[in-house]
Amino acid sequence: MALTLYYGSGSPYAWRVQLALEHKALPYELKVLSFSAGDTKKPGFLALNPRHQVPVLVDGDFSLYESNAIVEYIDEAYAGRGAPLFPGDVRTRAVIRRLILEVDNYYGPTSEKLLEQAFWKKPEERDAKAIAESREAIVGELGNFAKATRDDYLAGPLSAADFALYPMVALLKRAQMKLSDLDADGMLPTAIKGWKARIEALPFFDKTIPPHWKAS
Repeated sequence: MALTLYYGSGSPYAWRVQLALEHKALPYELKVLSFSAGDTKKPGFLALNPRHQVPVLVDGDFSLYESNAIVEYIDEAYAGRGAPLFPGDVRTRAVIRRLILEVDNYYGPTSEKLLEQAFWKKPEERDAKAIAESREAIVGELGNFAKATRDDYLAGPLSAADFALYPMVALLKRAQMKLSDLDADGMLPTAIKGWKARIEALPFFDKTIPPHWKAS
């Protein structure tokens, strides 16, 4: 077994894969790429992913990009390691896959509007109306996930769905560093606050915190 994860610090998609690797208790090498240095556009990395995006997982002579595909691969290729990422019966697994699609197709685009204002706009360029509208839309999306929660986690048992959503929610707190009035914690429904705390209490969680977040 020789697993290598090509990772960008703070990438929610790379973070979900690292959470999955830790959950499965798989040994891996983490290669952190610099976006500002253009590491994802260098020939060596483009040979792994022509779309020049992280994450990429290399397993021996096999490489794979796209985070959801990687997480499913990890679960199937190493089914004997750790608890499954797609646990339960066929209906539970279908709900897990649906939730992942909802994260990427609905929550993701909604949150990107807010993150653009926080991270890619200068303070004088920020649009207060766009921020308020995006904040309201995110609260609505999180309300949908709150209603979907079963027991402690999104689909009942801890699963790939939880790892898909968590990094996206964690970015709200990061955005608050740029948007002081955001009140990221206040955006979370009660059920999502409890769910977030349970993810952050996982024994391996601290190992997955983006390196540059630890330094700030």
